[in-house]
Amino acid sequence: MYVAVCRMILACAVALSCGAFAQQYPAKPVRVIVPFPPGNTADILGRLIAEKFQQRYGQQMIVDNRAGASGQLGLELAARAAPDGYTIAIGQGGNLVVAPHTYRKLPYDPLKDFQAVALLATNFLGLAVHPTVPFKTTRDLVSYAKANPGRLTFASNGEGGFPHLAIEQLRTLAGFSYLHVPYRGTGQIIAELMGGQVDATIDGYTGMAPHHRAGRIRVLAITNPTRASYLPEVPTIGEHVPGYVSQGWFGYVAPAAVPKEIVAFLNKAINDAMGFPDVREKMTLAGLEVVQQPADYFGDVIRKDYARYGKLAKDIGFKPQ
Repeated sequence: MYVAVCRMILACAVALSCGAFAQQYPAKPVRVIVPFPPGNTADILGRLIAEKFQQRYGQQMIVDNRAGASGQLGLELAARAAPDGYTIAIGQGGNLVVAPHTYRKLPYDPLKDFQAVALLATNFLGLAVHPTVPFKTTRDLVSYAKANPGRLTFASNGEGGFPHLAIEQLRTLAGFSYLHVPYRGTGQIIAELMGGQVDATIDGYTGMAPHHRAGRIRVLAITNPTRASYLPEVPTIGEHVPGYVSQGWFGYVAPAAVPKEIVAFLNKAINDAMGFPDVREKMTLAGLEVVQQPADYFGDVIRKDYARYGKLAKDIGFKPQ
C-alpha cells in the first residue's frame, strides 16, 4: 500500500513538473536540426517556420544544418538530444521510413527514438536533366539509357535515400541501367546538373524550381500521380512509365521523451505558421502541399509509410547497404 501511494505521488509530481515546464516554454531559442545542407527543401521549410515562430513567441528557432549519410547524421544528433523540447529536427520520408529498409544499420530507430510533432507538407519529386542532354521526355530518357547501358548518370543525395529509391523504382519499372552518382544534398546535385557533370536527377522539386523556371535545368516530369495545377505543361513520369508514383513528406520530430504538452505547443505553433498566406504561397510555388494536422496524424503517416516502403524495397530487390 505504501509503495503504491509513493508511486502515485511521484507520478503526480512528474505530471505537475512537466505541466509547469510546458507553460514556461519556450524560455530560450529552439534548435531545429535540418539533416541536409542549405537549399534543401527541409532547410527552406525550416527557415520559413522559424521566422514566424520568432515573430509570434519572441524566441528564435535556430536552423542547424547537419548534412551527411542521407540525413542520418542530423537525426542521430536529434535522437540523442535532451528531451526538453529545445532540440527538434525536420525529418522526411527518406530518413524516417525509407532508410530503415535500405541500410543495414541506422544510428537511430525512427519508431522508438522519435515522436511526431507536426507534418509540414507533402511533396513530389522532379525528374530533371541538363538542358543539353539528347532526350526531352521520360520515354526518351529510358530509350537512351537502354541504348547506352550504364552511360546515363543519375545523381541522388546518397545511396539508399528516398530519391535513390525513387530512381531505382523507375529503373525497375522501365528496365534500364544507369550510373549512380551520390552527393551530400540538393544544392550540390543542382550545381552539378547545371554544370553538366551529371545527366539527370530525381529530387525534391522545391530545390530545383527556380532553376527550372530560369531554364538552367529542364524538368522532364514529376513523380505525382497527377499533373500539378501550377505546372500543367510538365507530365507525370507515370504517363510514360505506367504505375510509377513516388511522393514524399516533411515533418518535425522530437526525442521520444519530450513532454506531450510541449509537443502539443509546437504542433500548434508550426501549424499556425503554415497558415500565413505568404508561407502557403511560397510552399505552393515550391511544389509542396501544406498539411495542418495534429501530432498523432503525423505519427500514423510515419508508421504506415514505414510499412509501405519496406514492402517497396523488398519488391524491387534493393539490397541494404
